[in-house]
Amino acid sequence: MLFDPYLLGDVALRNRIAVSPMCEYSAVDGMPNDWHLVHLGSRAVGGAGLVFTEATAVSPEGRISPGDTGLWNDAQQDAWSRIAAFIAAQGAVPGIQLAHAGRKGSTEVPWRGGKALPRGQGDWTPVAPSAVPFSADYPMPHALDAAGIAKVIADFAAASERSRAAGFRVVEVHAAHGYLLHEFLSPLSNRREDAYGGSLANRARLLREVIAAVRGPWPAPMPLVVRVSATDWMQGGWDIDECVQLCRWLREDGVDLIDCSSGGNVPDAKIPVAPGYQVPFAARIRREAGIATGAVGLITDARQAEGILERGDADLVFLARELLRDPYFPRRAATELGVSIEPPVQYGRAW
Repeated sequence: MLFDPYLLGDVALRNRIAVSPMCEYSAVDGMPNDWHLVHLGSRAVGGAGLVFTEATAVSPEGRISPGDTGLWNDAQQDAWSRIAAFIAAQGAVPGIQLAHAGRKGSTEVPWRGGKALPRGQGDWTPVAPSAVPFSADYPMPHALDAAGIAKVIADFAAASERSRAAGFRVVEVHAAHGYLLHEFLSPLSNRREDAYGGSLANRARLLREVIAAVRGPWPAPMPLVVRVSATDWMQGGWDIDECVQLCRWLREDGVDLIDCSSGGNVPDAKIPVAPGYQVPFAARIRREAGIATGAVGLITDARQAEGILERGDADLVFLARELLRDPYFPRRAATELGVSIEPPVQYGRAW
């Protein structure tokens, strides 16, 4: 099943392997460059069916770090166009993840510590549902007011329009890992007492408004994916029960697939990391919310990935670190599973 085609919205994927969004922290002023072309292009050459960009900020203040890619101006759109075209030319489908870092923004790149940027050294004031920092090492965010919320929604809509113009075929809205939309969902980070806080319906309001806005320039059946953290792994936080209900609403809102991850909203969560540890979330959401899902998280083996699909736990398998170690994992997996897939003509002599 791993190498069966899959129809996502109106886009046919050549197989069920997706390259999960992975931040490279290698952009300047939000501009993707040759690193991103080679990084994403090599995974397309490697045989994946769907290749997602890293978390791509919808605004300058929506970046995690100064090294994040963005899609808020024409120059960025043009740079992404070259990369999307190359991915498509290799037979893969180019997808883009649109993101807003929220209170986890204005930080250094990971290999420089990942903490708050020093004042006056390219920092900015991050925004959040409430004035609650991620941790003592992170900057104090500004609580969004009505105008700020309206800007976030408009920025996502504009970025989705630019995504279409740049040649992407799938858009994923990032609502996981403690970034802005997840911050609104979780009662641990959302202390609001207005229409965007309190009840589950209120906490889900911003994400649903973003989905509606994105769907304007990106109408069905163009594929729309949402990445969620299925749980905060913390008592009193966002959990799988609330996530299942959210996914029911997202299905009604025209979302095609839920990319099921977890965690990221609090620094001290105890996460039972093990091979396939997040797959049960994808299985439950698929079963109870009636929507297609993607499974991610320590999936490193061809037969492990095949088993996820055979059991009906998910419709797609998202890989991240394994594809950093081996961009050609899909070709290795095909050999292990006894499937023949065509190599690029330039590589034919090796097969």
